[in-house]
Amino acid sequence: MTDIANNLNLIHTGIATATKIAHRPPDSVKLLAVSKTRHENELRQVWAEGQQDFGENYLQEALDKIAALADLDICWHFIGPIQSNKTRPIAENFSWVHSVDRFKIAQRLSDQRPNHLAPLNICLQVNISREKSKAGILPEELPALAKQIIELENVQLRGLMAIPISSDDPELQRQPFAQMNALLQTLQQRLPNETLDTLSMGMSGDMEAAIHEGATIVRIGTALFGPRDYSK
Repeated sequence: MTDIANNLNLIHTGIATATKIAHRPPDSVKLLAVSKTRHENELRQVWAEGQQDFGENYLQEALDKIAALADLDICWHFIGPIQSNKTRPIAENFSWVHSVDRFKIAQRLSDQRPNHLAPLNICLQVNISREKSKAGILPEELPALAKQIIELENVQLRGLMAIPISSDDPELQRQPFAQMNALLQTLQQRLPNETLDTLSMGMSGDMEAAIHEGATIVRIGTALFGPRDYSK
């Protein structure tokens, strides 16, 4: 068994254990393989082990991989910051976008989504820890933005995403995730006719805490592929 295959098995075991401890159904959490800076051959290895959802942060790198891996049935998620002049290729090539934090971006994604494709699934990125260095809307801005976005024709608002402030303390990790869960529940009550079923939160270092507080998608890179080499 390769290192990647072994890592994938360990992650699935960790997800299963965390969902069981949280008294959640075993299939309630999806693994998103964060593949930024990774070679296409590494993605092929993970895909061969049954992984279909991959998340990319850097657009041009992602487009190169999408072209190179066109023979594989991959569901591509864009999880990085979005510039206005980059919305068209995102709208044309991805099934999910996790990092929407402005109506202008959502509107452009909707306008530029090809008609032959299903509506683009989007999550609103929330700056839950209120860090000045982080992207995302503030929690109090969420209801107004969500109400605008559900009127767009070619995007489907699915839920929320967050990257909370880093902590090694499991209890401190859980606090912002619990706040995100509460925000989603409030949004579900305000917009009962929408399919708001997604909490994209939790990474290699805080996956268990996120699952305990309701994550439905965990974004895992380092624990799957190993440490990144940004010098390449």
